[in-house]
Amino acid sequence: TILDVLAYNTYITSYNANMVSNEVFLDSATLRENVVSLARNIGYLPKSRKSSTAFVSFFVDTSDIIPRPSTITLKKGPVASSAGNFGNASYIFSIAEDITVPVVDNTASFNNIRINEGSLLTTNFTYSSRDPNQKFILPNIGIDTDLITISVKTDNSEFAPSTKYSRQDSLFDITSDSNVFYLQESADEQYEVFFGDNVFGKALEDGNFITANYIVSNGDAANGINQFQFAGRLTYSLSGAEYVVTSGISLVSSGTKSSGGATIESVDSIKKYAP
Repeated sequence: TILDVLAYNTYITSYNANMVSNEVFLDSATLRENVVSLARNIGYLPKSRKSSTAFVSFFVDTSDIIPRPSTITLKKGPVASSAGNFGNASYIFSIAEDITVPVVDNTASFNNIRINEGSLLTTNFTYSSRDPNQKFILPNIGIDTDLITISVKTDNSEFAPSTKYSRQDSLFDITSDSNVFYLQESADEQYEVFFGDNVFGKALEDGNFITANYIVSNGDAANGINQFQFAGRLTYSLSGAEYVVTSGISLVSSGTKSSGGATIESVDSIKKYAP
């Protein structure tokens, strides 16, 4: 009957209203996006996924390399992989910046290099002052926010000067000229980068070219690895030419197992620690 239909409609409407009202409060919200948004209102940034870390060493014998290098550079990106299968999976470990060492007695030694599990990715943006709603969202899940590096160039030309920006979590000790960036978690466990406003940090200018480098990891799944094989890229430069080193590379050694990997902070943890 019409009364049954009206009663059912009232029941559904009441249920939906109750669920919506629950999502307005931090204690009762269940959807991650809503919990993160409510925590943001009180200045809390949930912990991101953390990359497992290891320290490795290896050396390069340059006695058979022609022409002879004076330094050798380990390029940013992949450096080592787990030897064999670890838990039925193989993991890549990377570095975020180039490492250059001198050649001494025909040997270039890379000692105790910190490597982080995951792939090094790059995302670029061009700032436009004509787009007031422009957002700089890193389009990947599993980013370790501690390993994000941001640089800004005046434009996208090859010879434009580049300035490195540092991450800031508070407004203290920040001036209008500070080269800083801020982070907040957005939808689907992705992260949004935003910049100052010429009050709390330097604002972007029209045409600025932004480069974000970051590592996407598997969290705690890569903890416990202590056997690695080299997977990096070695180069050196002479007289303006770049050469790639493919021989004389020793085995990769590590004194300790990889550790420190962790999953992204859970909804329950955010509710507990945000207030």
